[in-house]
Amino acid sequence: MPKIGMEPVRRKALVDAALKAIGDHGSLDVTMQEIARSAGVSAALAFHYFGSKEQLLLATMRSLLRQLKEEAVAASRQAETPRAKVSSLIAVSFGVEQFAASTVAAWLAFYVEAQRSDETRRLLTVYARRLHSNLVAALSPLCGRVEAHHIAEGAAALIDGLYIRRALDAAQLDVSGAVALVEDYVTLKLNAATR
Repeated sequence: MPKIGMEPVRRKALVDAALKAIGDHGSLDVTMQEIARSAGVSAALAFHYFGSKEQLLLATMRSLLRQLKEEAVAASRQAETPRAKVSSLIAVSFGVEQFAASTVAAWLAFYVEAQRSDETRRLLTVYARRLHSNLVAALSPLCGRVEAHHIAEGAAALIDGLYIRRALDAAQLDVSGAVALVEDYVTLKLNAATR
């Protein structure tokens, strides 16, 4: 008989184990058995909670998106100026957990999977739209809505590109270096827009 109240704990353990397994493999080519073993549960229990490996992987992606959203909302609330809000969104994108090697590998695996999976593509679209709209809302008071859209597109492209470079180990960037690159871009574009 399953212990009452354990389902949320085990679900989280499975999601965390899936994220680690994806990061270790650098792809979604992981088994439910491997994930379950890492989480300290049986594969049967993992299937019971999620139904399939695909559903567990989607739950893992939703968990990353939820964490990113919660961090962005909290950081934005603490920002006292529009420019500080922009900086907070950039910093959250490169938060220590978000920019960890295993998380970056998972994001790239999800991007690859989005070529085949409508649901994965939908979740990545949600992420991209959320990042863009948050940046536009923060940038608009500084440069107007039209220019805010343009700057937001560039900043989002830089963020995603730095994730790719990090995953490929093409750039020896740490969190502060990645943040500085995006901040430099935003500052240059804002300066040009307000001349």
